[in-house]
Order: sequence, then structure tokens, then C-alpha cells
Amino acid sequence: MRRQKSFENERPTLYLVPTPIGNLSEMTPRAIEILQSVDVIACEDTRTSGQLLKHFNISKRLIAYQNFNEESSAKGILNLLSQGNQVALISDAGYPLISDPGQRIVMEASGQGYNVVPVSGCSAVLNALVASGLVAQPFLFVGFLPSSNHDRVKKLQEYRAYPMTMVFYEAPHRIEKMLRSCLEVLGDRKCCLAREMTKVHEEFLRGTISEILEVTDTIKGEMVLVVDGNHDDYSKDVDMSHILRMVNESMETGMTKSEAVKDVAAKTGVPRNTIYDLVHGKGEWKGTC
Repeated sequence: MRRQKSFENERPTLYLVPTPIGNLSEMTPRAIEILQSVDVIACEDTRTSGQLLKHFNISKRLIAYQNFNEESSAKGILNLLSQGNQVALISDAGYPLISDPGQRIVMEASGQGYNVVPVSGCSAVLNALVASGLVAQPFLFVGFLPSSNHDRVKKLQEYRAYPMTMVFYEAPHRIEKMLRSCLEVLGDRKCCLAREMTKVHEEFLRGTISEILEVTDTIKGEMVLVVDGNHDDYSKDVDMSHILRMVNESMETGMTKSEAVKDVAAKTGVPRNTIYDLVHGKGEWKGTC
């Protein structure tokens, strides 16, 4: 066990600093203070972040930290921390790690005993969720679905039995295809499409998936889709061969059979006893396989 008391030690710190998703007025005083105090700022795009920092009169050394260079960038940040530097990690917009780079350095920095300190601030996930008009908790953040139709449908099938509200990110040029996949797999559920949040053209489209599909060719901008969870009994049409594959995949990660059954039950909403009986060949499954 590693115990971090963030402000009761002198270890170097990696700060996770959210940046505005649109409206620059939402940059918090603490976020500005942290960025002014650190030695180095790691960002996705030095040009984009350079403009943000210039707006707040912040002049610091910038280094790039992106998905394609996470391994080398993480080593660079660890080296900076080992030299006693304080480092801030920011995204182009929103919170680091949430569909943005940062996972690797957080795992490695915390694993080596450095402080990892989150700073409160902007999050498109939460903005869209609380304003959606759907049940806000529990919720599941999925992020971006795969770009290919086959993989997107396959991924959605894993989520269709989940009872919690789901939140997705999507690009404007893919939103129609993504919504059609949702309609095919999840059915015509209630949803809310939030776009251009905190900007002058902010808009929330609340209705069913089919209703939102009617206007997708007229909307643009950054998008977050919030979809109602499953309130029906999907066990009658769950593909149990897929459930078995999920159990096997969980076991391949090192889980015991019992742990794998529990894990898959939590992920799919299928009762644990049903999966247990299926795995052990007991009884007869009534659904489609």
C-alpha cells in the first residue's frame, strides 16, 4: 500500500490540471495558481496550450505529452520529477486522462512514490450528464466508441444490459453512424446530445435516439451523448456465447473463475448465478446463443 498525504511531504508533484472546454472564464483561480507555480507544463499541443497560457500571462517551459509518444514522454516527466521539478499535466480542453493522454504517467509517477494531485475544474462528461435530464447516478463513462461499424456494434453489445446512464464522446462527422449503431443495439432510448458546451452556440438536444438522428446533418461542434440505461430484462436475448467469451477473457488476465463470473456480471447486468450456471454447465439457458 502507498499512502499519499499530498500536502504533508516535500516530494515532487505531478498536478493534473483541467482546462476550459470552451469558455475561458471557467479557468479556476487554483488552476491558474498551480500553472504559475510549477516548473514544467506537459501538454498535448504546445501551440494550443501556448495560446491558453498567454491569455492568463503564464510563461513556463512546455513539453509535449501525446498518445503516440506516451512511453518516451512519461520517462521524460519521471526524470523531471526525479530532479525535484514540479510538473503540471494539461489537456487541450477538459480533464487529463478522460479520453486524453496521461494514464501512463499517472500510473508510473504514483507507483514511484511521487505526489499525483488533481485540481478541480472543467469536465465535459459531468457538464453533459447533469444537464441531460436523465438519471445522473450511477453512470458509466465510455468515451469514444470504435470508428468501424463492426467494432462499434460489438462494443455497444457489451453495454446494452447495463442499467446505468451512459456517456459517450463523438466527433461531428461520425455522430450519425454512431447514433445508428446505438439505435440498432440499444433500441430507441431516451438520450441527450450536448454540443459546444460553455460556448456561445451551446445546445442540448433531448429526446429519443431516432429523434436526434433526424437532425444530425444540421449540427456541428464538440459532442457528448448521454444515453438512458437499460430498464428492461435483457437476459432473454443476451448472447451467452459472448458472455462466456468475456468470462474466459477475464480469466486470461489472472482472475479466478469466481472472480471472472463476478466481473462479467457487473459489466453486463446478467445475474451472477446465471453466468455461474452457464460456466459450470448447469441448467438450460433460455436466451439466444
